[in-house]
This record gives sequence, C-alpha cells and structure tokens, in this order.
Amino acid sequence: MSTSIQYPINEIFESIQGEGSYTGVPSIFIRLQGCPVGCPWCDTKHTWQVDDTDVIPIVELREKSADATTHARMSVTELLDEYDTRGYQAKHVVITGGEPAMYDLVPLTEALLAKGLSVQVETSGTFTLRCTDDTFVTVSPKINMPGKYQILPQVMARANEIKHAIAMQKHVDELKALLAQSTISSNTLIYIQPISQQARATELAVATCIKENWRLSLQTHKFIGIE
Repeated sequence: MSTSIQYPINEIFESIQGEGSYTGVPSIFIRLQGCPVGCPWCDTKHTWQVDDTDVIPIVELREKSADATTHARMSVTELLDEYDTRGYQAKHVVITGGEPAMYDLVPLTEALLAKGLSVQVETSGTFTLRCTDDTFVTVSPKINMPGKYQILPQVMARANEIKHAIAMQKHVDELKALLAQSTISSNTLIYIQPISQQARATELAVATCIKENWRLSLQTHKFIGIE
C-alpha cells in the first residue's frame, strides 16, 4: 500500500447516501478538493480550487464549515485513522468531490476494501479512473460543461451506474447521444436525476424514466434535511 500520496480532503462525514442505487445506505463520505469541470449548478463549488494557502491541520478538518475551501492533506493511513478516531459505524464509503478521479485512488480504495468496507467512487467521467476492480463506480457524465472536458469512453465502460442530472429535454438528448456512442455493460444501471429538485425537471425525469425504462434518482438527503 502506497503511503506517499497525500489526498486533499475537503471534508469527511457520516450520513445516508441519498442518490442512485445506494440510496438509503449509511455511508462515510470522503470529499476531495479540486475540480476543473465547472458545472453551473454544482452545489459544491467550494471544492473547485486547490490552493496551498487553504491547507489546514487534520484536527481542524473536524470543525471546519462544510462549505469552506479549506482542506487537509491526508495519507491513506491518516484517513483510516480518522475513520477510527471519529467512531464511524457505516460500512460503505463514498469517495466524491470535487472530482476524485483527478487523483490515484488505487491505494485508498485498496485500503478501504481491506478494512472490510464497500467503496463507491462518484466521477464526472472526464478523468481516467484509477481504483480497484471491486470499487463501485458511479459516473455522472458532465456533458458540454464550461471546462470543456470530454467524457472518456473507458470510464463509461467501467461504470456500474450512470447518474445523469437533467433540467430540460436537451440534457436527456445529450445522455442518449452519449450512450449511443459508448460501450457500457448490460448490467450498468441508468438513473435520471432532476437538478435542484425543480418541479418541471422532476416531471421530465419521471416521464423519461418511464419511456426509456431508466431509473429515477432523487437527492433524498435534501428532502430530509441532512448533508
């Protein structure tokens, strides 16, 4: 196991997974700092920039504001120690961001799996994904975003689930075009998620799921008022 990687960690918290096929599962969220994709509706824009002046000690990570740009540099060993120190009970870990695929996640996912935890990575599909074969991969393809990154075919092929945020019909059309040119597993689950719980977006998502035989993902944590 590599101990040389220092991951920029914006926050670590225990909650309930509110999206996709793991909805309702108690989970530990490890949120990495850094993302150049630039989604206009992103609700974690504070994770976009990685600035050395924002680095804080690990102990301060436990008290920081959830929407602050400050982050701690942590090794795999320090992340595992933090799990134990905080007394977490959840057995599922979600590695999110930011864009976690900017970093080599093999050492981290190996260590978490070795600890007896299940692991999920959430990625935009715009960076080569480095993680273990046993990691559950959620690709939320960010198509035609301001950062102008392309969705990588090899990441789409690796997806266990594809979770696409929509607000209007053009977003549905973009996903259908992406799927038409992608090679994905027959077992890959496809979810549509309305952006910001908008009523019109939700109506469109429901109608699209019925028409395409896809699944509906709602941001359950926002409905019940948790992070």
